[in-house]
Amino acid sequence: QVQLGESGGGSVQAGGSLGLSCAVSGRSMKYAMAWFRQAPGKEREFVTAIRWTGDSTYYADSVKGRFTISKDNTKNTVHLQMHSLKSEDTAVYYCAVRTRGHCSGYGCYPESGYDYWGQGTQVTVSS
Repeated sequence: QVQLGESGGGSVQAGGSLGLSCAVSGRSMKYAMAWFRQAPGKEREFVTAIRWTGDSTYYADSVKGRFTISKDNTKNTVHLQMHSLKSEDTAVYYCAVRTRGHCSGYGCYPESGYDYWGQGTQVTVSS
């Protein structure tokens, strides 16, 4: 079993910055962590992922150059730094962990590859 605890989020004006964190606990093997988001009336979509070793990161085109995912190995925490936020970034953000095996590249994108999910945290960007 794996438990995920998200923190951060909130409201910010367009062009501003926000940070999210996801603390991971549990004994299961972990291969990757990811952030997904779901805007009102839309399907949940991939945002970014990092392999548990921290050696590779992946980003959706919509956030490349603005968002940064990182991992704090000492605290088993994954961070998402978001800059130059746009109104279209408004969504509930979820962290997720992959425990069934490695992924790389686009293989890390599908949500079906992630086994445990956080409760979600709201990010609202006003224009």
